[in-house]
Amino acid sequence: MTMIRTGLSGLNVAQAGLAAVSHNIANVNTPGYSRQITQQSTNLPQFTGAGYLGQGAHLDTVERAYNQFLDMQAREAQTQTSYFDTLSAQLASVDQMFSDATAGVSPALTDYFKSIGSTAANPADGAARQTMVASGEALANRFRDVSSRLESLRGGLNEQVRTSVEAINAAAGQIAELNHQLVLAAGRGGQPPNDLLDQRDFLLREIGGEIRISVSDMGNGALGVSLSNGQPLVLDSMAFPVSAQLSAVDGANLTVGDARSGVFLPFGESLLSGGRLGGVLAFRSQVLDIAQNSLGRVAGALATAQNAQHAVGQDRNGARGGALFSFDGARVLPDTRNAGSGVLTAAVASYDAVTTSDYQVDFDGSNYRVTRLADKNQQVFASLPQSIDGFVLTLASGTPAIGDSFKVMPTRAAAASLAALISDPARIAAALPVRASANAANAGAAGLRVDAVTPPAGTNLTQPVTITFTGPTTFNVSGTGTGNPVGLTYAPGMTVSYNGWNATLQGKPATGDVFSVGANTNGSGDNGNLLALSALGDARLIGNGTLSAGEAYAQVVSSVGNQARTAASSAKAQAIVLAEAKSAQQEVSGVNLDEEAANLLKYQQAYQAASRVIAIANTLFGDILSIMR
Repeated sequence: MTMIRTGLSGLNVAQAGLAAVSHNIANVNTPGYSRQITQQSTNLPQFTGAGYLGQGAHLDTVERAYNQFLDMQAREAQTQTSYFDTLSAQLASVDQMFSDATAGVSPALTDYFKSIGSTAANPADGAARQTMVASGEALANRFRDVSSRLESLRGGLNEQVRTSVEAINAAAGQIAELNHQLVLAAGRGGQPPNDLLDQRDFLLREIGGEIRISVSDMGNGALGVSLSNGQPLVLDSMAFPVSAQLSAVDGANLTVGDARSGVFLPFGESLLSGGRLGGVLAFRSQVLDIAQNSLGRVAGALATAQNAQHAVGQDRNGARGGALFSFDGARVLPDTRNAGSGVLTAAVASYDAVTTSDYQVDFDGSNYRVTRLADKNQQVFASLPQSIDGFVLTLASGTPAIGDSFKVMPTRAAAASLAALISDPARIAAALPVRASANAANAGAAGLRVDAVTPPAGTNLTQPVTITFTGPTTFNVSGTGTGNPVGLTYAPGMTVSYNGWNATLQGKPATGDVFSVGANTNGSGDNGNLLALSALGDARLIGNGTLSAGEAYAQVVSSVGNQARTAASSAKAQAIVLAEAKSAQQEVSGVNLDEEAANLLKYQQAYQAASRVIAIANTLFGDILSIMR
């Protein structure tokens, strides 16, 4: 009987080994499955007078091949890979928008200023004027198109936020249910329910692909899961879902927060890192917002300068030039939760000084705290209006309540709303409204040429001004608004400026020579204002006098391109890290069919040998019975 029991124990252990190997082979392609291994040990031996006789073996447990450290590494690598893949894909799309040689803003800018130059070469040519009108419309359309595509991208980001939140909540709910089952299983004898553990680890990796998480052991077989900001997702068998809702500050953005209390409490986006969701939020705040603001700054600066210069010119009908472009100014969005009646407005005073950041204004009951969101720089003011980074913030009406908040976007709306205003070529103010002339009796060889009118034009711009030389190197000026200075010193090539116009005085004058500057009554062939408009293509309008409109746009293209290349490089590097982490984890937990085939043969032979032991014991028992007969 001892041999039979021993053989039977071996049979049972071998059978368990065969079952484990079969289970491994069946799940070789199951995502998240960890190879399972049977652990056996010898039974207690039986004491005899001749010593201890073995009593066979028994199955201790079936454990999974698992390394917690390698699994955690693989999960973190997945979090980082998903983050950089998402960031890289989004940056690539923006890079394509900005750098497109056909559909980008740069070629439209080039064509626009080229058309101004062509019209300046022949200001009386109707075809050239028409080309300039068409180029202005094309430029405005291009700004609006790129801005619209960026805004569509924002809508796509909102869908990705919603999808990520749904995936996180679904996985958290399943983990909570598995926690419940694992706690119950732990109370039934302490043996590990390997397949349930694998399912839970797989779900943890799924959440890690969406957002960075922190995992803690609850000590009872359950795991706690929380976001990197400390917000719990799972505690024991309870799941705590997160919510995605439109921001109370900026309704164009979907934000993530906690709505379980009935009141939506948004999380700080900077605290939600890693994974696809972290990549989306980082791209939106660090790239998309800045890109739209930068595009708007270029559009606003260009349109403002062009409008100001065109307004001081004279069109084909002799009328003063109007605005070439219209666009929306700074926007102030009140938080929908504000309790006060305060209405804040903002207006850009200088596109040269304005930044590409948005701003948050918080009222604490006595002070306004203005935070530049790009770098968190803060300024505190006891009252409004105040000038901040090139824009003026004003309390237009009402009274804000304690805790009221506002978001200020100084430049974003400009590109989205840019529109060309002139469709009639005759309305192009090609000429300057003033012209210089020399007295026919002048004896010298000097000349006076009006080069430009500096906007805004003063009320005395076209008032007659007379320059009279009292000697070869001295002259007097008389006329409304000039102050009538006398005894001025002449130098060849000098600039004379009065009433908003600039003129070059050069050559060799004679005593008694007289020059006059007055209204331009026949300027159909004059290109003075067009030359000034064309020069604005190279004028340093942005960045505190450091960038032209074209250079500022090129800077945006370069910045986005560099970020796209960096993100793509990081994504490739992180993919290698993930592959290595998965490989290391699979070295421990993965199913190797060759190894399982060998184990199958091993357990098969063990089973057959144990069966043979039982057969021999049975034969011996039969022999004993035959003797006893």
